[in-house]
Amino acid sequence: MSYPSKPSVEPCVTTFDEFVQLADYSLMDTLNADPDATGDGDDHRARQVFSGHFVPVTPTPLAEPEYVAHSSTFFNELGLSDELALDEKFRHVFSGDISAAHEPMRQVGWATGYALSIYGTEYTRQCPFGTGNGYGDGRAISVFEGIINGQRWEMQLKGGGPTPYCRGADGRAVLRSSVREFLAQEYMHALGVPTSRSLTLYVSKSETVKRPWYSQDSHSIDPDILVDNPVAISTRVAPSFLRVGQLELFARRACSNAHPKALEELSMIVSHLIEREYKSDINQNLSFADQLVELAKLFRQRLTSLVANWLRVGYCQGNFNSDNCAAGGFTLDYGPFGFCENFDPWFQPWTGGGEKFSFFNQPTAAEANYYMFWKAVRPLLAEDAEALEQFDQVGRGFAEAMQEQVQKMWAAKLGLTEYNPELFKKLMQLMSDSEVDYTIFFRELSYIPDDVSALKKSFYVKTSQQLDEQWQSWLNSWRDLVIKEGNLAEISTNMKQTNPKYTWREWLIVPAYQQAMQGDYTLVKELQEVLSHPYDEQSQEIEDKYYRLKPKAFFDAGGVSHYSCSS
Repeated sequence: MSYPSKPSVEPCVTTFDEFVQLADYSLMDTLNADPDATGDGDDHRARQVFSGHFVPVTPTPLAEPEYVAHSSTFFNELGLSDELALDEKFRHVFSGDISAAHEPMRQVGWATGYALSIYGTEYTRQCPFGTGNGYGDGRAISVFEGIINGQRWEMQLKGGGPTPYCRGADGRAVLRSSVREFLAQEYMHALGVPTSRSLTLYVSKSETVKRPWYSQDSHSIDPDILVDNPVAISTRVAPSFLRVGQLELFARRACSNAHPKALEELSMIVSHLIEREYKSDINQNLSFADQLVELAKLFRQRLTSLVANWLRVGYCQGNFNSDNCAAGGFTLDYGPFGFCENFDPWFQPWTGGGEKFSFFNQPTAAEANYYMFWKAVRPLLAEDAEALEQFDQVGRGFAEAMQEQVQKMWAAKLGLTEYNPELFKKLMQLMSDSEVDYTIFFRELSYIPDDVSALKKSFYVKTSQQLDEQWQSWLNSWRDLVIKEGNLAEISTNMKQTNPKYTWREWLIVPAYQQAMQGDYTLVKELQEVLSHPYDEQSQEIEDKYYRLKPKAFFDAGGVSHYSCSS
């Protein structure tokens, strides 16, 4: 399931004062604040947080903020005027200065803690205190929650300065990573993949931070220089930013009796998740135990569908831990992500990710995250044996449900109603042997060609006669199956709506953020436009520029083919 997109509406919110009236703070009003918090939001040093669901914290404003971009698409969906992005008070708030806010909006934001699990193993050592009480939103600060066009949205600044969870870091994001996240979220939405959304992007004209990165033409695995980067704040938006790792944190506290209200706080955060993300799908008249069983079913459905969609469009999350897994079942946290170009089942853009978070291993990573969700919620069912058994049954069915979604996706990419394992296995081998471009191959296949020569524009290597013959044999077998399905023109059209024409190509993104660092946002805006229509035929000029193979110079290039998590 994906969140339904609101159709564009006539802008009804044209001023900051009108925007402020939409504020409605369900999280801060119904959950517990950290009892050790300052209350006024001046809470920026790294420290342990022992209880409570959130810490009130104010962001650190950008020095001399300058507008870079906003998502006109999303503004229109929300009924916000495009001019609002340039409004002085709006710019102040979404570049970190929330002193411009007034009632009912608040002049304090909030950050949340969560636990870390990697592939189903609990970790605490990433926390500087070795306890797990210092892990959470280190540089993400939510500043607004409200109901817009009938739907609840939360707005969160990425790079808004340090919080108690910053683990000694500066809490800032650089323009490079901010441009990537800003563009990627809206691209994923245009692809039809559930995701957090992009609202605005502002950069400081005078504040910079040093980050490790790659020198020009570097082929190093790890960054080899320190680079001065402009500081930026992007605002991401979602119905909530609740993560599996958050549920885990409260479950760990409940299981260890960390404090007297630990089990109650776990129950509260899970109830809040249902209210924020599943209210329209779960009957509120059911008992709490039965609601948890429904929650397990719905989250399983959303998560398996999400990961199947990732495979469909070539996306690799890179670091799909439970703390990067949205409990609402959408894509969250565009850090070490990438899109597969030269087909490789083990594609992994992040140098720290290894095979466990590689492209084709994402279903297994999802299962590990679902297991941590199941383990976290389970203590709330201890008193209801029947509901607990149903809940466990849903958990045991994850692998089968995941396989079903993935096979359904592969059938759709191939224009078939049923998955054919033998055909698929041969195809994967041929794609690897020919080093095909993942996106171009499936797009060209969508024309249902009868000769392998039509697919060769997607091949990175020159094929032998023997390989061509193997391709032709596969193509003939596949076409026979497609022809049995019915109308070829209709199937071709459907395949083109499943297989995008335009994909994220890092070597075309790099110039955009490099130019942005010089104050030129032209390419950022061009990419916004191109990536907003990934399934459409665009101009010949755009096709020549964006629908082509990755140049050899960018193979194994640091910061292009692979990158560290530095941001």
